[in-house]
Amino acid sequence: MAEVKSGHIVNVMKEERLFPPPKAFSERARIRSMEDYQKLWDEAAADPGKFWGDMAKELHWFKPFDKALEWNMPFAKWFVGGLTNVSYNCLDAHLNTPRANKAAIIWEGEPGDTVVLTYRMLHREVCKFANCLKSLGVNKGDRVSIYMPMVPELAIAMLACTRIGAIHSIVFGGFSAEAIADRNQDAQAKVQITANGGWRRGKELPLKGIVDEALEKSPSIQKCIVLKRTRTECSMKEGRDVWWHDLMAKASPDCPAEPMDAEAPLFILYTSGSTGKPKGVRHTTAGYNLFAKKTFEWVFDNREDDVFWCTADIGWITGHSYIVYGPLSAGATSLIFEGAPNWPDEGRFWEIIEKYRVNVFYTAPTAIRAFIKWGDEWVDKHDISSLRLLGTVGEGINPEAWMWYHKKIGAERCPIVDTWWQTETGGIMMTPLPGATPTKPGSCCKPLPGIVPEVVGEDGKPVPTGSGGWLTITQPWPGMLRGIWGDDERYKAQYWSDVPGKYLCGDNARCDEDGYYWIMGRIDDVLNVSGHRLSTIEIESALVSHDAVAEAAAVGRPDDMTGEAVCAFVTLTSGTEPTDALKKELKAHVGKEIGKFAAPADIRFTSALPKTRSGKIMRRLLRDIAAGRESAGDTSTLEDFSVLARLRSDDE
Repeated sequence: MAEVKSGHIVNVMKEERLFPPPKAFSERARIRSMEDYQKLWDEAAADPGKFWGDMAKELHWFKPFDKALEWNMPFAKWFVGGLTNVSYNCLDAHLNTPRANKAAIIWEGEPGDTVVLTYRMLHREVCKFANCLKSLGVNKGDRVSIYMPMVPELAIAMLACTRIGAIHSIVFGGFSAEAIADRNQDAQAKVQITANGGWRRGKELPLKGIVDEALEKSPSIQKCIVLKRTRTECSMKEGRDVWWHDLMAKASPDCPAEPMDAEAPLFILYTSGSTGKPKGVRHTTAGYNLFAKKTFEWVFDNREDDVFWCTADIGWITGHSYIVYGPLSAGATSLIFEGAPNWPDEGRFWEIIEKYRVNVFYTAPTAIRAFIKWGDEWVDKHDISSLRLLGTVGEGINPEAWMWYHKKIGAERCPIVDTWWQTETGGIMMTPLPGATPTKPGSCCKPLPGIVPEVVGEDGKPVPTGSGGWLTITQPWPGMLRGIWGDDERYKAQYWSDVPGKYLCGDNARCDEDGYYWIMGRIDDVLNVSGHRLSTIEIESALVSHDAVAEAAAVGRPDDMTGEAVCAFVTLTSGTEPTDALKKELKAHVGKEIGKFAAPADIRFTSALPKTRSGKIMRRLLRDIAAGRESAGDTSTLEDFSVLARLRSDDE
């Protein structure tokens, strides 16, 4: 192997399969060829202000903007001087069109209850709830904390905040009281919105009880609005707590949208950091709205009669951008599901696709690997032929899972859009375009128009084609975060200080000879074994390509001989027994797929891996276990603490 230069990451994964878009798909697509894509990309790269300024004419403006872009690195202002409203663009803009009586939201609760809201109906509910917020003293610029299950009222609450210029801070409805209180305190939230309970795998979760505990440490909260979702009894504190239905019974359905400055804060969304303090990512009005709308239309090739289903929780950025703001701005039908993919059985997702004739399905690689583990028979029980486009989000997808998704769910006729983006970016940054881009399994392919990436070494200089390094973005885009709430210094230090003049994404990547990008894991997920800097994703992909492995996470642990040794945590497919012989076989398999230098020194079998509530593997915690350290930093996003306890007990 060639000598490794400082800052470069060795590329050991070879993927040469190429899947062109189906001709019939391309003929009807919004962007139909690589030539069309390249023309758009070149225009945006040459003059981002003009490109996005022209696109922004699609939004409704109370007052047109004076200037498309003002860039004082690292602070951007988009559509300077313009006045608009995101709720207006999501709802009112459709009321005098044929979409007025089209389904905006189709909702299915875990127990099977359903609601369909047309754009006209949703507009009415949002206006009423906006007036409820006003009646409790919520004004433009006030922060509203939302902690709810996946119900239509969550989207209604978001859009109502947006309508009156309040800034929402949604906390995923599975976080602890401590996590809610931390976020409430940081944002100085004025009103809390929650529900008495929510459904999860047949159980009623007592959300209001968790909120009550959080509000003891949230002195800024003056009022708490409670939706009655389940049978769960809950206490109501006099003078503070009020029922959603009582407020709505008295509310007027007339609430004009507040004209908002293009750069007015729209929402805060907290993302966990390696330190104990979560970061409040701040997104603003017009740029975010436009970017969510255009990326939704381009990437999901939105058609007027589509039913679009993003399986994320609205509490994450994926849900903000591609359940609510992107689809509704585009006049699409967005499906929302309250429950888990394996309740009451492992066929629930396929049942929903069959029931609602879902056309576009957007889910996480974690879920896809779970589907594989559960077995094809659950898919075979249902007619999923309505699907025409598939997507993935949340982390890189390994090629074997991609191929299963392509063959089993897409029947080899549905393009797959493997999307790379972040909470901070506001929307999708790199992805295939389904009617234009030939796809490579495991690659997020090309940057969207307006996105100009560069892979650099630790010295900030571009690395050679095919080498891995730090992924940066060299040009501002409308959906970008405008800062960390209340902490501009942290914003500059976190994203702009390591590579001056460029946004540091925090991910490693490589760009191949075709200009396709491959995400190689987080910057701190690189292993240095005997002088070779290796990406964890490539080792994990090699492990998962073995028939016995359902999921794998590779981390490094200190080693006197090699500097770092690879430690792999492996979940086996159903019915496979963990044996020493299988460990040897898996080590040999990685050696054959990549090279002996990459073979894991340790393989530990586990029934589950520690994941965030959005499904990402928390490799930082696994590194601590592999090294025998106590876990430090923010663990508030960990879904199941018992997984960590079991891994530690196995270790001992």
